[in-house]
Amino acid sequence: MSIKRVILFFVLTPIAAYLAISSLFSSLQEPQFQSRLELYQTNIALQAQAWQPEDSNDDSPQVIREAILGEKALENATKQYEIIRQSVQSNLQKTQNQLAQLRSPSPKATAPKPLPDKSPSTSISGNDQQKQLQQSLVQLQKFSAELDLNLGILQAQQGQIQTAIKTWGDLEKRLENSQLSTDIEKTAAALAGLWNDPPQLVPNSQQLIQNNLQGWFRYTALIQLYQLQQRQEALSEIQSAQQETATQALFKLALIATVPSLTALAGLILLIFLIAQRLLKGKESLLGQYADLAWSTPWDAETILAVFVVGFFFMGQIFVPSLFMLLPIPRPLVDVRLQAVSVFVTYLLVAAGALSVLYVSIKPYFPLPKNWFRFEFQDNWFLWGLGGYCAALPIVVIVSLINQQLWQGQGGSNPLLQLALESRNFTALGIFYVTAAIAAPLFEEVLFRGFLLPSLTRYLPVWGAIVASATLFAAAHLSLSEILPLTALGIVLGVVYTRSRNLLAPILLHSLWNSGTLLSLFLLGS
Repeated sequence: MSIKRVILFFVLTPIAAYLAISSLFSSLQEPQFQSRLELYQTNIALQAQAWQPEDSNDDSPQVIREAILGEKALENATKQYEIIRQSVQSNLQKTQNQLAQLRSPSPKATAPKPLPDKSPSTSISGNDQQKQLQQSLVQLQKFSAELDLNLGILQAQQGQIQTAIKTWGDLEKRLENSQLSTDIEKTAAALAGLWNDPPQLVPNSQQLIQNNLQGWFRYTALIQLYQLQQRQEALSEIQSAQQETATQALFKLALIATVPSLTALAGLILLIFLIAQRLLKGKESLLGQYADLAWSTPWDAETILAVFVVGFFFMGQIFVPSLFMLLPIPRPLVDVRLQAVSVFVTYLLVAAGALSVLYVSIKPYFPLPKNWFRFEFQDNWFLWGLGGYCAALPIVVIVSLINQQLWQGQGGSNPLLQLALESRNFTALGIFYVTAAIAAPLFEEVLFRGFLLPSLTRYLPVWGAIVASATLFAAAHLSLSEILPLTALGIVLGVVYTRSRNLLAPILLHSLWNSGTLLSLFLLGS
């Protein structure tokens, strides 16, 4: 065995596997992006439920609103807030326990040794870990306090006044010895005074509400304040502003809910048709064509490992991050446009490095056999890509619902989603879109469907290669909570590619998927 092969199989591959598994398990302690996304959706639904049609005699707008929001918008929002509040409290407890373990002087720790959450190349000291955990603790405490402020308003609006006052009172007690701004504590007192009987107006209540509440919660508290102060002009202005915001929110929800729902319905019908056709026509059906036809693969497992271990993992996890650490760039990047550019450039460098390693690895086998890396514009690739997108929606949605029950708000998420959700800059959003909807589909489909899937057919049947490549595709995103949904998406991508034999089809599907996600995030975040 050559030295090159020994280093690849017994040094680089175990290191890559260890670091990848460590990163996956470290994501177990991170909150899911889905929780934050659900909170945004809940807040927009609350804004929309305040909408009132101008013509009070016309019932059709009310029917449309109930069809989008349901009949119990406040009750549903309260349940969602309570679920997220429990998740945040659980994360708070975990963070406090981790801090206690780091600060404990005793060498005999009773708790099991935690898995490493940083690679050796980026390991941090115990003091730095304490600082990071302390920052996380403060952020979680602030988030928990904001949830309680809002939850109390939801309870008060449903007539549960004493429960709301208790929620705000418990929050005040909790904040007495915390590091949070006293503004939140004062806001809790102001809200309790607004709904108390008799009311007890706190000085500067309006400023506190405007600074510490947002959306429907701010409107609701200000309306309560202006009614108590009998400020009719201010009340009319805030009610008018609320109606304008509610109209926009209802339109956003209609787009977010209607378009994906119709697409998923079309996908479900398409799935039923394809499965029925497969049962009736067998190999002559659309799903049957090329179902068992493997690629002629001239290289072996050494080439596959070299491409993914050296080209994909070491480029993405070690070389490119280390290169950026050497650059004289102020950190952390605060400007969202700089963050977007950083993500885009990093992705391009990783893609260029991985594709370069791929090219060098397979160059000795040129010219390649037929159907390798096939891009054929004069083909039915568009129908395969569009149909695959429709079919993927109901499948991934069902898997995601099951996945949420398994992970209960933990397991980490792609940080790009959070950046896209909270960005208010069109330039940054445009860069995020180019990264996620153009660069990512091109690079990932060439690597995972164009190279990996066909290469695996040398050792596995076609269906096994589809599942294996989809699982590796999901694991490469390094978030445990995303493995099941991304594996389901990867399987659909693999089926589309093996049946169409054209990389343009899965690239289109992948691009449509990421575009739909980004559009939803933009609408929610705006």
